[in-house]
Amino acid sequence: MADALIVIDVQNDFCPGGALAVAGGDQVVAPINALLQSAQIRVLTQDWHPAGHSSFASRHADRQPYDLIDMPYGKQVLWPDHCIRGAEGAAFHPDLQVDLADMVIRKGFRPQIDSYSAFFENDRTTPTGLDGYLRARGVTSLLLAGLATDFCVQYSALDAARLGFDVTVKLSACRGIDLSGSLQDALDAMGQAGIALID
Repeated sequence: MADALIVIDVQNDFCPGGALAVAGGDQVVAPINALLQSAQIRVLTQDWHPAGHSSFASRHADRQPYDLIDMPYGKQVLWPDHCIRGAEGAAFHPDLQVDLADMVIRKGFRPQIDSYSAFFENDRTTPTGLDGYLRARGVTSLLLAGLATDFCVQYSALDAARLGFDVTVKLSACRGIDLSGSLQDALDAMGQAGIALID
């Protein structure tokens, strides 16, 4: 069993009816709750954007959600306004057993840079602090679940593997967005990085 469970962004805006709904996003809640019951160390991540975040399409004239633009740190998908800190959309899904978490890592709160990974901002260098926390607790292996498979789960898994953790992604407790084949690309990238993909 993995030393730590990392639950990625199971928030209202990523579930049906939310501003950036992932198809079937709420279907991950029950399997994740089951994992939370048995995990030794439990970390939840929470997308936590200020209003007017630079990754929001509404901030860019003549741009639409899901357009791809160049930012100082690289390519950035523009998103619908979502997970604005303190708003209902940013709250965890009401059925998620949040009280079992040892730690909540908030990400994407810097206005000029998006953050998919639980470990780094999208510049790939600014840390969230999760790596240090896990090492301080002696963690070497991780199990990841949550939303969305092809963005925040994938980025978190790849960073964890790059940092030397033994990483498993439980696909039955994840759902993807799948922009132009991004889901298959994510699965391929994680497999190539030596990440175990299990149902």
